[in-house]
Amino acid sequence: MSLHKTHQETQQRVPTYHDPWARREAWRKNPIFANRAMVRNMFPGLGIATVAFTIYCGYDWAFGKKEHH
Repeated sequence: MSLHKTHQETQQRVPTYHDPWARREAWRKNPIFANRAMVRNMFPGLGIATVAFTIYCGYDWAFGKKEHH
């Protein structure tokens, strides 16, 4: 059994297409940087603020002091 592999054995394991920039571009395929995640994280408190403002407006409409000019 030989410890040294021949050139042919080494070349059989290497993929036919090798991109030298693949490691540097891999971050783009990470799900954290997907468009959906970017939009969702753009306004992190918008959902809670919308619900709170709707409840406030509903409370003010129902129980607010009716002033007519």
